[in-house]
Amino acid sequence: MAADPIINSLLDTDLYKYTMQQVMFSCYPDAMGKMSFRCRSGQLNLELDELRAQIDALGDLSLSEDELTWLGSLSFITPEFVSWLRTFRLNPAAVHLAESDGHLDITVTGKWAEITHFEIFILAIVSELHCRRAFQGQPERAGELRLHTKIQQLKAGLGSGDGFNLVDFGTRRRFSRQWQEYVVRTLQRELPSTFAGTSNLHLARTLGLKPVGTMAHEWLQAHQALGETLSDFQRDALLTWLGYYEGQLGVALTDTISMKAFLQDFDRELAMAYVGIRHDSGDPVDWGEQALSHYASLGIDARDKQFVFSDKLDFDTALMLYRHFSGRVKVSFGIGTYLTNDMGEAAPNIVLKLVELNGQPVAKLSDSPGKIMCEDDEYIARLRASFRKKAS
Repeated sequence: MAADPIINSLLDTDLYKYTMQQVMFSCYPDAMGKMSFRCRSGQLNLELDELRAQIDALGDLSLSEDELTWLGSLSFITPEFVSWLRTFRLNPAAVHLAESDGHLDITVTGKWAEITHFEIFILAIVSELHCRRAFQGQPERAGELRLHTKIQQLKAGLGSGDGFNLVDFGTRRRFSRQWQEYVVRTLQRELPSTFAGTSNLHLARTLGLKPVGTMAHEWLQAHQALGETLSDFQRDALLTWLGYYEGQLGVALTDTISMKAFLQDFDRELAMAYVGIRHDSGDPVDWGEQALSHYASLGIDARDKQFVFSDKLDFDTALMLYRHFSGRVKVSFGIGTYLTNDMGEAAPNIVLKLVELNGQPVAKLSDSPGKIMCEDDEYIARLRASFRKKAS
């Protein structure tokens, strides 16, 4: 077992892991899933045995009564779910590791509601193990200098900054658990009117911050297998989420297939019910302009809606988007690697995505070709054809 576990709390993960898991537990308890790992940035520098030990250590974790009480205090978490979580444990045997031509291969299989948490935990572990070996010199010192320079530049660029909301989205590709906490504490102290919270539940609980999250691609992808028809999977996923949470957690993710495909399904009913939408691939300005035109075509005043930007953001891009959309829509910015792994070395670009549910392939296509994730090329062609047919 790992002598020093990287993950030491089941809350050291993103909020949407629990909000999605709750609906999986309630609505799809027997659904079976498969998740697959990909590194988009070349080879990783870590030892397979060390990774295995860290993953095995996850099986020893459980939520404490204090953690369960805090989780249950969130308005959208049900007592039934908290009761189920009291005995919830991760099963490390669900995770299969291998190396092929120097590249890391990870697959996770099992009940969807039980394996979903491996995503963030494994990514954070892989990122930290890689950074320990690959980063030279004094990375924390370099990170401190970069972080404080960025904060001063943001303060100078913001002016009054009314309506600029920054959220930490940096758990999955962080330099380390300790470094993420340092970053979040620093943002909390230095940007009290701008820093709006964190997606990390452990940090939200221990630092008294607002936990923030939307839904993930995983949720929409799954409905390619769970929905009644392939061409309607996005609408099925959005309606199920909306019905379960009754208006809470009302930010929809737009790029599981593409923004164009999303807007085909995002009719007036859904656009009125959801408080906003999230950008995660493609040009953010083009995306936002498409969204504003869509709201206008539905007769909806977008000034009452929210755009959440979360794709490879830095402060310069966030400020540009803030100024561009000022007065037209509310904006917020979920920033990850730029804050939690900018240490003077290239951070690993890694993902662990759902690729199969109930024996059927599922896919993420997105608005950025490099983000396509699926293990079945024939299925990708069929999925694209179903949306071309729907658009015609």
